[in-house]
Amino acid sequence: MSQAAPNSSEAPQIQPDSHNSERSTAIPKSPKKFNPRLAIPIVLAIGAIGYGIWTILPKPAETVLHISGRLESDETDIGAKTGGRVAAILVREGDPVKKGQVIIEMEDEEIPAQLSGLNAQIESARQEEVQAQAEVAVAESRIREATLNLKQSEGDAVGRIDQAQFTVSATESDLRQAEAQVKLSEAQVQQSRAELKLAKIERDRYAELVKEGAVNQQQFDLKQTTFSTAMANVDTAEAKLVASRAAVRASSDRFRAAQGGSIQVQSTGLNPDIRNAQLDTYYLQKSQAQAKLVAAQAKVKNAQAARDQIQKRLDSFKVKSPIDGIVQSRPLESGAVVATGKTLLTVLDPNQVYLRGYIPEGQIGKIRVGQTARVFLDSSPNKPFIAHVSQIDTKASFTPENIYFKQDRVKQVFGIKLAIDQPEGFAKSGMPADAEIDLK
Repeated sequence: MSQAAPNSSEAPQIQPDSHNSERSTAIPKSPKKFNPRLAIPIVLAIGAIGYGIWTILPKPAETVLHISGRLESDETDIGAKTGGRVAAILVREGDPVKKGQVIIEMEDEEIPAQLSGLNAQIESARQEEVQAQAEVAVAESRIREATLNLKQSEGDAVGRIDQAQFTVSATESDLRQAEAQVKLSEAQVQQSRAELKLAKIERDRYAELVKEGAVNQQQFDLKQTTFSTAMANVDTAEAKLVASRAAVRASSDRFRAAQGGSIQVQSTGLNPDIRNAQLDTYYLQKSQAQAKLVAAQAKVKNAQAARDQIQKRLDSFKVKSPIDGIVQSRPLESGAVVATGKTLLTVLDPNQVYLRGYIPEGQIGKIRVGQTARVFLDSSPNKPFIAHVSQIDTKASFTPENIYFKQDRVKQVFGIKLAIDQPEGFAKSGMPADAEIDLK
């Protein structure tokens, strides 16, 4: 028993040591790793809740709408009012011009010749008017003379003296009429010479054109015939002038004879019936002379109207700028031959500058004409230009092709214009710009 005690006491000591040995030798377990896939549903749930809250919360109202575009200006094409050759272009691209400033001079060789011919026609018509007035005066003088002769037939001695005096007056009127005819003939000579000069210019010009093949021989022959006719007219007019001067000499002789006859006046004792018939003839002559006077006055008026038209055409050869602006383009040079309506210059108005931009279809309902805006240039982004909406397209269109991305070009947009109130010379056509439109 004494030996068993120690054995029994050792057993409990061995077991604990064996148990502790097992704990000390066992491998400890590692903690579990986090799986990210388990967080996806949580994130989606949180996002859905946040979106729902955002949709029901009130949103701040937009106060401005931003757009981009390019500055443009209104162009004025200045065309030729009449065809001709450009003699001189007085401005270059980029030059400033004032309204009414002569910027181009044109010319036409035929116009001065036509103007000279019309001036000669006017002078000739005026001489015809003077001659008709003289004929009226002569007829009135003869009427007075015939009336007095009628009284003479009744034995009025005083009337016979007056008759002689009226005879002197009549022959004097004839002399003045003959002198007026000389002036008329001189004017006709000048007119025929002017027409000859114009016909020669036409004949020479068609001679060059027929060589170049621009006209046919028949057209040149017609101009040659006109030239020959004009030469014949000059000869005829000069012959009439010689005859008119001879008539003046004859009238002068009759006038002197009448003066001598008035000294030795005698009663003719003619029959009153003959005197009455003579008086009727003089009244008819007066009526005819008055008709010639009216026709001559109308001829003067018509010739003056034709001259005014030629003068207006001549004035139209000085092309003037209709606006203050800057020369944008100059497609022609001196010496060019242009037709009526051909564009000679293009002028921009630097005070009429606007931004051309586009508003998405869904935003156009916020825009109206007159809204204020601010335009920003790349050169001065901190100094906006005050502008306003001046125009909104009435129909939607696809975004222009100069938009860089294809997905943007297929969108429906409305074009608008933002007119800059005071460009001040800094905002120029062609510059890119940004803008913001007030939506308040």
